[in-house]
Amino acid sequence: MDSSPTRSEVRPLGHPTDLAGLFRASADAQPDAPFLRHGGRVWTYAEIASDSRALASAFQDVGVEKGDRIVMLLPNLPETVVTIMAAAELGALIVPLNPQSSPRELRFVLRNTEATIAVIAERSGGIEYLELFESMLPDLPSLQYLATVGEEDLWYDDRIFQFEDLVSAGRGLVFEPVDVGAHDDLAILYTAGTSQKQKGVVLTHGNLFAAGERTAEALGMSGADATFCCVPLFNIFGLGATLLPTLVTGGSLVLQEQFDAAEALDLIEAHRPTVLHGVPTMFVLLLRELAGRQADVSSLRTGIVAGAPVTLELIERVRDELVPDVEIAYGLTETSSTVTITRPGDGVPRSMSVGRPLPGVEIAILDRDENALGAYDVGHIAVRGPTVMHGYFRQPATTRAAMTEDGFLRTGDLGNIDAAGFLHIVGRESDVIIRGGYSVHPREIEDYLRSHPAVDEAVVVGVPNEVLGELICACVIPVEGALVSPEEIRQHCRPALAEYKLPDIVRFLEEFPRPEDGRSQRAELAHVMREAVAEGEPDPAGSGDN
Repeated sequence: MDSSPTRSEVRPLGHPTDLAGLFRASADAQPDAPFLRHGGRVWTYAEIASDSRALASAFQDVGVEKGDRIVMLLPNLPETVVTIMAAAELGALIVPLNPQSSPRELRFVLRNTEATIAVIAERSGGIEYLELFESMLPDLPSLQYLATVGEEDLWYDDRIFQFEDLVSAGRGLVFEPVDVGAHDDLAILYTAGTSQKQKGVVLTHGNLFAAGERTAEALGMSGADATFCCVPLFNIFGLGATLLPTLVTGGSLVLQEQFDAAEALDLIEAHRPTVLHGVPTMFVLLLRELAGRQADVSSLRTGIVAGAPVTLELIERVRDELVPDVEIAYGLTETSSTVTITRPGDGVPRSMSVGRPLPGVEIAILDRDENALGAYDVGHIAVRGPTVMHGYFRQPATTRAAMTEDGFLRTGDLGNIDAAGFLHIVGRESDVIIRGGYSVHPREIEDYLRSHPAVDEAVVVGVPNEVLGELICACVIPVEGALVSPEEIRQHCRPALAEYKLPDIVRFLEEFPRPEDGRSQRAELAHVMREAVAEGEPDPAGSGDN
């Protein structure tokens, strides 16, 4: 039985606005309150605060300073949260990466950030990350240390530590306080954005605090809420819309390392969370699992579905069968997560839009000349406010190109605002495919496909899918006389591309269509492939290739 003070009575909202200060205030106010639940164990606020300060001391002892970058390659673990808090104490920047990232992507980020230390899982998803990073160390002079998270008691050299050893060593060290405020940078999250090149989105403590506080307010969250965290903490949905609202309200997190629908229902029954976020794919799989078994999900109250388009049918089913007050949201990495969100009192538009902006966040619909458009006019969505990024890491020209003269961020999305102020998304300026909540840029895949000796030309398009939102369809013109199979094409891509970027469907064509109605070749191919897939293309979503 939790004997700590009632959480809603001890929450100091508003200040401080740096992450470490915020967490210390929570730990001081409710030290014995549960903060994390994972693997059958519960960590209190005081325990995580102690571990975080110890890790920060150990980092400081090996030379990590304010402004240094700390790469994280971890699933949803308590160590992930401890590392985030430790970096915040130091004024260092976390660089969370998807464990599915390819070696090529990892090398790019490690070189681009000149990271001082990397905190990695020894292994994840069948990949031996310790071996991979050891092989890269000679080519990465800035990367001085590795901290590994795992259960094996392995022997390491003086550059590689076990995570728990660092925490233990830090308890005997004196931490030198670092001056960190809301305007200091906290995180660099890499995203393909609207080009095939990775861009590091730099977010400040204040950016993330603003997004977390306003998202929690929109959902009516308090310290009594427990959030089921199955969205990954390495992306902005997990960091900005899941962890931060929990911190600003003094609530708790139930961590699931990697999403699995059957395990998720078990954890929901066991821990009784009240908040559940996810991309549409997750909710589809949860509903499928729920249809085949008995599970008590009555504790769930609210949450967010975002990251990809959601159908009216799906949102109504989720509200009827799983999360009564689940809300639809729209957000970007560049805006620290949430931009707009529906609210329970919205009425009919609640299921027909992505809601209204968070307090203090402005949205404009612009034409090609960046003139503001009126209600219902479709144009380019632009965002301004306290949640908008500091900029792209080491890319000042790209940052300037992303902003209008009056400080609005160009999102790359198309939409309109109705007379009641609700935002409606109608499409994307770019050709980004959103598969299972991950953004995939076709050109990256196309460039690699063309390196296959049997491929003459390739165009990659997205086709709708009930579970994943979109599938990746590679349209290939083979070299004359070449014999090549779809699986060979996929295997060719596997060493260079993350698993979620591999083509789900490979179609061989003699030639590409040449539209005469002004539609681009890519748009015409997408139209043709969508019709073809609708007529019976197999659905790989159930195979676990996600």
